[in-house]
Order: sequence, then C-alpha cells, then structure tokens
Amino acid sequence: MRLFWKAAGADRYILERSTYGDQVKYLCLGGIIVATGLMAGLAGGYAFYTIFEPRGNAIDSFKTTAAIGGNHDITDLATMFKAIVFGIIWGLIIFNIDRFIISSTGKGDGTEDITGKELKGALPRLLMGAIIAMTISKPVEIRMFKTEIDIKLHEKQIEQQQIYKAKTDSVFNSELSKKDKEIEKTETELSNKRSRYQSLEQNYIEEARLVTVGPRALAVKQQMDGLAAEIKSLEADPDYLRVKKEKEEIEDRRTAALNQSEKYAAGLDGLLERIKIGHEISGPAISWFITLLFMAIELTPIFFKLMLIKSPYDYMEENIKELIKAENAIEIQHNYYQDKQGHERDKVVQHQVIRLLKEKIALLEAQSQLSEAALEQWTEKKKEGIAANPEAFVTESAVPHNNVTS
Repeated sequence: MRLFWKAAGADRYILERSTYGDQVKYLCLGGIIVATGLMAGLAGGYAFYTIFEPRGNAIDSFKTTAAIGGNHDITDLATMFKAIVFGIIWGLIIFNIDRFIISSTGKGDGTEDITGKELKGALPRLLMGAIIAMTISKPVEIRMFKTEIDIKLHEKQIEQQQIYKAKTDSVFNSELSKKDKEIEKTETELSNKRSRYQSLEQNYIEEARLVTVGPRALAVKQQMDGLAAEIKSLEADPDYLRVKKEKEEIEDRRTAALNQSEKYAAGLDGLLERIKIGHEISGPAISWFITLLFMAIELTPIFFKLMLIKSPYDYMEENIKELIKAENAIEIQHNYYQDKQGHERDKVVQHQVIRLLKEKIALLEAQSQLSEAALEQWTEKKKEGIAANPEAFVTESAVPHNNVTS
C-alpha cells in the first residue's frame, strides 16, 4: 500500500492519519501507475527484441519447433538479455513520467464535474498520456497477432525474394549477353572447324580401312593436322580466353548474388513492417480498440484526479501547507493585482526575508552613524591639538611627504 501511495505522489504521513476511503483511493491510483509502468516495460522489451533479433525466415521457429516436438519459439539469448535490460529502463522511464503527470495534476475545483477550464489545464498531460499509451499498445498488438503476422510476413518475404532474383538476373544477363556476343564469332568458327575435322577424320578412317595408307589418306591426314593446329590456336587465343574468364566471373557473381536473395528477403522483418501487417490483419476497428484500451488505462488516473471530491486528506494537506508557510513567515495575498494581460495574480510576501533585510539595513545604518561619530570625535581632537600648538601643525604640514616618518 505504501509503495502505491508513493507511486501516486501521495503523502504517507497524512494518509496514515486520514480516512480509509482516502487510503484506498490513492492505493488504486498508484496501482494503475505501477501497472502502466510494468506494461510499458514488457512492451518496450518486446519491441526492442523484435527490432534487434537475428533476421531469418518468418516461420523458421514453427519449422524448428515442429521438428523437435517443442511448443515454444527459438529465442536468441543475447538479444533477449539486452531486451530485458532495455524493458526495465523503459518501464522505469514511463513510470516516472506517469508519476510526474499524476502528481502535478491538481484536483480542479474539487467537484465531480470536469469543466472546460479543468480540461484545458489538463490537456498537455492528456496528450503526453495518449502518446505513451500508443507506444505501449503497438508492441502488444503485434504480439497478439504474432502467428498471423509471421505467416503474412513469410509470404511477403517470398515475394521479395522473387523480385530480388528477377532484378539480379536482369542485371547480370545484360552483362552476360555482351560477353556472349564477343565470343560468338570465335565459338562459331571453332564449331565449324571441329565439324570439318570430324568429317576429315571419318574419311581418313574409311580410306585407311579400305586400302593401306596411301597418298589420298596422307592428304586427308595433312588436312586434319592443319585443322587441329587452327583449332588449338583459336582455343589458345588470349582475347577469347579473357572474355571466357570474364563471363565465368560474371556467372559466379550472379550465383553468389542469387544465394544472398534469402538473406535480403529476411531483412523484411522489422518492427514497422510487423505493425503495418498487424493493421492489415486486425483491421482499423480492432487496432483502434486496442489503442483506446491502453489510452483508457493511461488517462484514467488523470480524469480520476480531476473528478475527485475534496476529502479529509485534501484539507489536511492544505492545512499542513499553510502551517509550513506560517512557520516560514510566508504570506500569500490572493488576486492582489492584475498583470498586463488582465490575469489576476497573487502577491507573495516573504516576512522572514523582509525581517532579515530590515535588520541588515538597520545594521548598515548604525555602522554608518558610528563611523560618522568617530570621524567627528577625531576631528575635534585634532582641532584641540592645533589650538594648543599651531606651530607644530604648520611645521608638520610643511615637511615633504617622502621625509615623514611614522
């Protein structure tokens, strides 16, 4: 109970002497603030984990758990530890902001009605609370629809992978086409010579089979040797070999780029993409319902304080404040003057400060008077000495300053 009182910014000394109803009010108020901080910590930690978890196939966890017969997703421990630390820090930040918002929110006019003036004064706090509620609701929303989001995200990853492969093929195919055109002439010539060589080889075999190797067979053999030398020369051509090597390098780069397609597609697994898919799956109605639910939890304490009727706790708190001001000689004259904009302003009179100022002023005046009296006495004494012996005063005044001894 005392922890929740502190969370609500209430005074424990007064509450322990107040009514049970006041104690329960601030207990509930503090409980809401603590609960909001806890939810913010969980949501912030999950959002942090979603942002920094290792990227991969959106439904890899399903395949892994199905294979090992488990019931839980595979979790990266290092990222989880960082997410826990961040979640604790984020939860404490939101808790502290909520505590400040509630502590700084007054009770309005002390009635159950919330007037326009009260609502206008609470508007900045309401805006801050709404922003905090939205930061809490979105991570919770994507966790609620995690299964559906993972399936939809996997479909988008496959589409992204196919798009990436098509673009990769388009880029590399244009380069390969250029290289094919460069080697097409040599390849055609090589193909023709190889065909001619095979034809001559067949003729040579037939000639040698029918009769012994004669002049005709030797002529065919000579033509075969010439073609073989030409084929060998073409195959060893530096330009031809260079272009073929460049083509092989391009094909290797294309293969490596295509192998990276899954990795690039897995990058489509960020928090923003999951929020967008969550909105598509849940629809505007459910998404707004979840957001409004957290906004209601976040903003309830502010409206609760504006609707509170003054209770013994409030009167005791005002009494203690007035006693503290009285003990320190502080007087407030309400609506004492109007400023340039016509607003009523209070006049604060610091009697203790005024007393100290008066004492200091009187002390300085007394010291000034005593100094004047001392100077008058010293002047009179000097005058008496001059009257008794004027020659000594004249002689002393005539002596040069640098010869005067103390």
